[in-house]
Amino acid sequence: MNIQSLRRLFAGLITVLAAPVVSLFPREVTLRLLERNVARRQGRDALADLPDGLHVLLCGAGGPLTDVKRSGPCMAVQAGTHLYIIDAGTNGARNLGRFAVNVGRVEAVLLTHAHSDHIDGLGELGILRWVGSGSDRPLPVHGPPVVGDVVAGFNQAYRADFGYRTAHHGSDIVPPSGGGLDAAPFPLPADAELHTVLETDDGVRVSAFSVSHAPVCEAVGYRIDYRGRSIVVSGDTTYSPNLIRHARGVDLLVHEALATTLTERLAVAVESVGNRRTAKVLRDVPSYHTTPVQAAQAAAESGATQMLLYHIVPPLPTSALERVFLHGVADVYDGKVTLGQDGTLISLPVEQR
Repeated sequence: MNIQSLRRLFAGLITVLAAPVVSLFPREVTLRLLERNVARRQGRDALADLPDGLHVLLCGAGGPLTDVKRSGPCMAVQAGTHLYIIDAGTNGARNLGRFAVNVGRVEAVLLTHAHSDHIDGLGELGILRWVGSGSDRPLPVHGPPVVGDVVAGFNQAYRADFGYRTAHHGSDIVPPSGGGLDAAPFPLPADAELHTVLETDDGVRVSAFSVSHAPVCEAVGYRIDYRGRSIVVSGDTTYSPNLIRHARGVDLLVHEALATTLTERLAVAVESVGNRRTAKVLRDVPSYHTTPVQAAQAAAESGATQMLLYHIVPPLPTSALERVFLHGVADVYDGKVTLGQDGTLISLPVEQR
């Protein structure tokens, strides 16, 4: 159980135990408690308070299917003082607030590809970041060439909303020049190429490499290096020798995973009640994803110190299903394995020399 799960557990217990007492509070006391709690949360930034290093927070650990533990794929990466978001799946932006991350600090989004479950929260993320920071510049969105079309579509869809918000709150609060997204496409890297996407003066380097997600022809993973620490994020891919090449010796491999044993059982179940369409989709999906065991093989072959599994498919509402999902992983990889869920945080502090 991660720290966010413990917090939610204790918060739930406190809510249940305190409910009879709170119901007796006078109205004014209730309102003052509200003010105090909001003020306390506003003063927090869960990632900014961490030590210097690389930190990965899953604001969405799932895929396109509904999962109470895992929202659409979304990852916050703090490198030093810089905050980046990798993909913007359903509820990812709202989860940043839920986990006490200041969305106004987001400097850029890195898209792995244009599948709907990786981009459907982009508009909301852009709005929350704009209103939260008062930025006078749109949110940069980096990705392969298709990112230009994605950003143009979101900007068009939200264009009226930008005007409404500035008219309502004033240009000093939401500068009109800051609304929306700014596409920053890069060429799809050739196989074996590691393309530098971002570099900062204080030592952050973000690089992209191609992965295999056909028929998606523009799909990439990312490597982030900072002061001797490194992570690789797979994006959506089959087992990828190119990913292994660029993940050599990485501290943390964040890899997608789909359990074919479970998706096939789901296909059988829905087919038994006449839903052939969904059964067909469930049987098609494994062809462009990686199984948990294959992800573990990639971690072992790259020499990654530890692995975090995300983009979990299918949903795993029980611990018994989680054990089925991970079956065989320990047989091929002896490093630490974390099965991600919303709120999972892995920190890689800079080593003091």
